[in-house]
Amino acid sequence: MTPAALDPRVAHLASEETLSAFGGDPWWITTIKALGIFVFLMVCVLMMIMADRKVMGRMQQRHGPNRMGPFGLLQSLFDGIKLSLKEDLIPRGVDRFVYIAAPMIAAVPAFIAFSVIPIGPEVSMFGVITPLQLTDLPVAALVVLATAALGVYGFVLGGWASQSPYALLGGLRASAQVISYEIAMGLSFVAVFIMSGTLTTSGIVEAQRGLWFAVLLLPSFLVYLVTMVGETNRLPFDLAEGEGEIVGGFMTEYGSMKFTMFFLAEYVNMCTVAAVSVTLFLGGWLAPPGITAFLPGANEGWWPALWWLLKFVGVMFLFIWARGSLPRVRYDQLMKLGWKVLIPIQLVWITAVAVVRMLVLEDASPVVVGLVVAAFTAATVAAFAAWLRHARRERAEEAIQRAESARRAREDPAFGGFPVPPSTAPHYGSSVLAEPPRTAPAAAADRNKKGEEVTGA
Repeated sequence: MTPAALDPRVAHLASEETLSAFGGDPWWITTIKALGIFVFLMVCVLMMIMADRKVMGRMQQRHGPNRMGPFGLLQSLFDGIKLSLKEDLIPRGVDRFVYIAAPMIAAVPAFIAFSVIPIGPEVSMFGVITPLQLTDLPVAALVVLATAALGVYGFVLGGWASQSPYALLGGLRASAQVISYEIAMGLSFVAVFIMSGTLTTSGIVEAQRGLWFAVLLLPSFLVYLVTMVGETNRLPFDLAEGEGEIVGGFMTEYGSMKFTMFFLAEYVNMCTVAAVSVTLFLGGWLAPPGITAFLPGANEGWWPALWWLLKFVGVMFLFIWARGSLPRVRYDQLMKLGWKVLIPIQLVWITAVAVVRMLVLEDASPVVVGLVVAAFTAATVAAFAAWLRHARRERAEEAIQRAESARRAREDPAFGGFPVPPSTAPHYGSSVLAEPPRTAPAAAADRNKKGEEVTGA
């Protein structure tokens, strides 16, 4: 941490005075901003779906979509039209109100979170001086966490209302995953709050004029990149909708526009967490280092919106890169990473940042600050070495267990077999009519016509 980056004047630059630019816009300017955010997010979803398929196609040495429109750019639009024209079925036995409301509960909070994202400084819009941000609050950064927590209710309620075991398991997985990774995400925000001295998003951007927090708070930035993938249920953390395990997770019983709403919520959430990473760690709309040397007005007017967009696209590309490069992890590995790795790292890191920040604000000597940093570094290295030893012991024990299981499997072919349910057990939630055997007596055929369900017999 450089002395310039730890200068107490940073807190003054990021003071609550930035809020004075909000609240005085005419209603039609506010409406234009809100409509612009909605249109931007919808276009981002269409472009991100297309980029997902095109980039991964190139990574796998194939073309990807290239039929609909020039270079396949309209593929996502036609996919949306196709989904909207599909028959909308509602399974029997579901809670209709919750079943219908769940997709909307998942999608709406993602749009709300984007309202506090600063895209640029004050500009002239139709003769009105206004910031390129819908609104800002004294606790704007917490609004993002709050809306992310609300969005998971849609996944949980959708899984519960579907009255299906696979959908319910997907909803439970989604809730546990979001809780685990939102704790680590919130802890990564704490270091930013300590260094910026404010919770307003516009103030946090102003606090990064000297040095981006992605450099100054690198551990928090790296942890946030991991947690934002887990928060959005993207590969390699898409366990909530793992096709090989629970069919489609919480979306198993959904189709047509309801499925589209869940799909929309996932991609809008990706846009939101990417915009948050740009705001909190990558300097927001501030120009990259060196740009202002040959473009003095790089941080004025509409130029900052271009820098913000370039950073935003770069972070969105990380989602595609991770999806095309990393295999899906097991659920126990997902929980272990969140609770046993990310959260402890963040707690130690926040403690170090808080102590160093306090010493700098109290004008402590550089020697004392250096000794504290060295002590935390030594403790971190020691903890990492202990963790490596523990991991080696665990791997050795697992190897012994695998060898013992292999030996018992050779001796007993039935050892470790997959549990088979009894043939008389009914299928969970099945409403498929039993097809009578062709040689069945007339009485049995009449019973099947009355609506008996498949029993598995």
